[in-house]
Amino acid sequence: MLFPTSSVGRKLVMAATGQLMVLFVILHVLGNGTIYFGWLNAYAAHLHALPPLVWSFRTGLIILFAFHIFYGIVLTLENYGAKPQSYVMRNDQSATVAGRNMIWTGAVIGSFLIYHLLHFTFQVTNPALAAAKHLDALGRPDVFTMVLKSFQNFGIASVYLLAMTALWLHLSHGIQSSFQTWGLNSEESLPLIKRAGAFAAVILFLAYIAVPIVIAMRIVK
Repeated sequence: MLFPTSSVGRKLVMAATGQLMVLFVILHVLGNGTIYFGWLNAYAAHLHALPPLVWSFRTGLIILFAFHIFYGIVLTLENYGAKPQSYVMRNDQSATVAGRNMIWTGAVIGSFLIYHLLHFTFQVTNPALAAAKHLDALGRPDVFTMVLKSFQNFGIASVYLLAMTALWLHLSHGIQSSFQTWGLNSEESLPLIKRAGAFAAVILFLAYIAVPIVIAMRIVK
């Protein structure tokens, strides 16, 4: 099952890895929310107090991303190869914009993740703001100030908002599609799954873009 040879097996891997990454997206935005209460530096300090645990978690995420990206590309190429052009044109009208562009929104998200890691995790893209080089009053890396000053930069905030828009589109189709892959696509359950997936995607989108917005509005400063 780790390296499935059938299309169904590959779709199941996509569904499983996608749902696990959605769980990470939820946990990550909850961590981001500590900025509203002035707890971001404490949260970051506690998170990095156990390096083996953090790096084990990161390694697991990298493996999930690798499998999801690899099989996403494989399935996309299989779909292009299996459908005659006329068939694609006839059915394209019933597909959603998000569904038709999963490979491209995924590419935007993947590119952003590389930048995001270089920016906030490894702190090499904006060294003048690096939290590791600037400590708060308690001697902790000043992650709060790094995030605050980063999102006060219009270019950085714009890149983040663009990436979150891609995430919203990706999740709006991906969440409901992953549950359909597991067979939850009856006439009764499918409309509910689609609405729930779309709703979850919107909530996560709003939760993520709230941070740069409240910083731009000087609510958090």
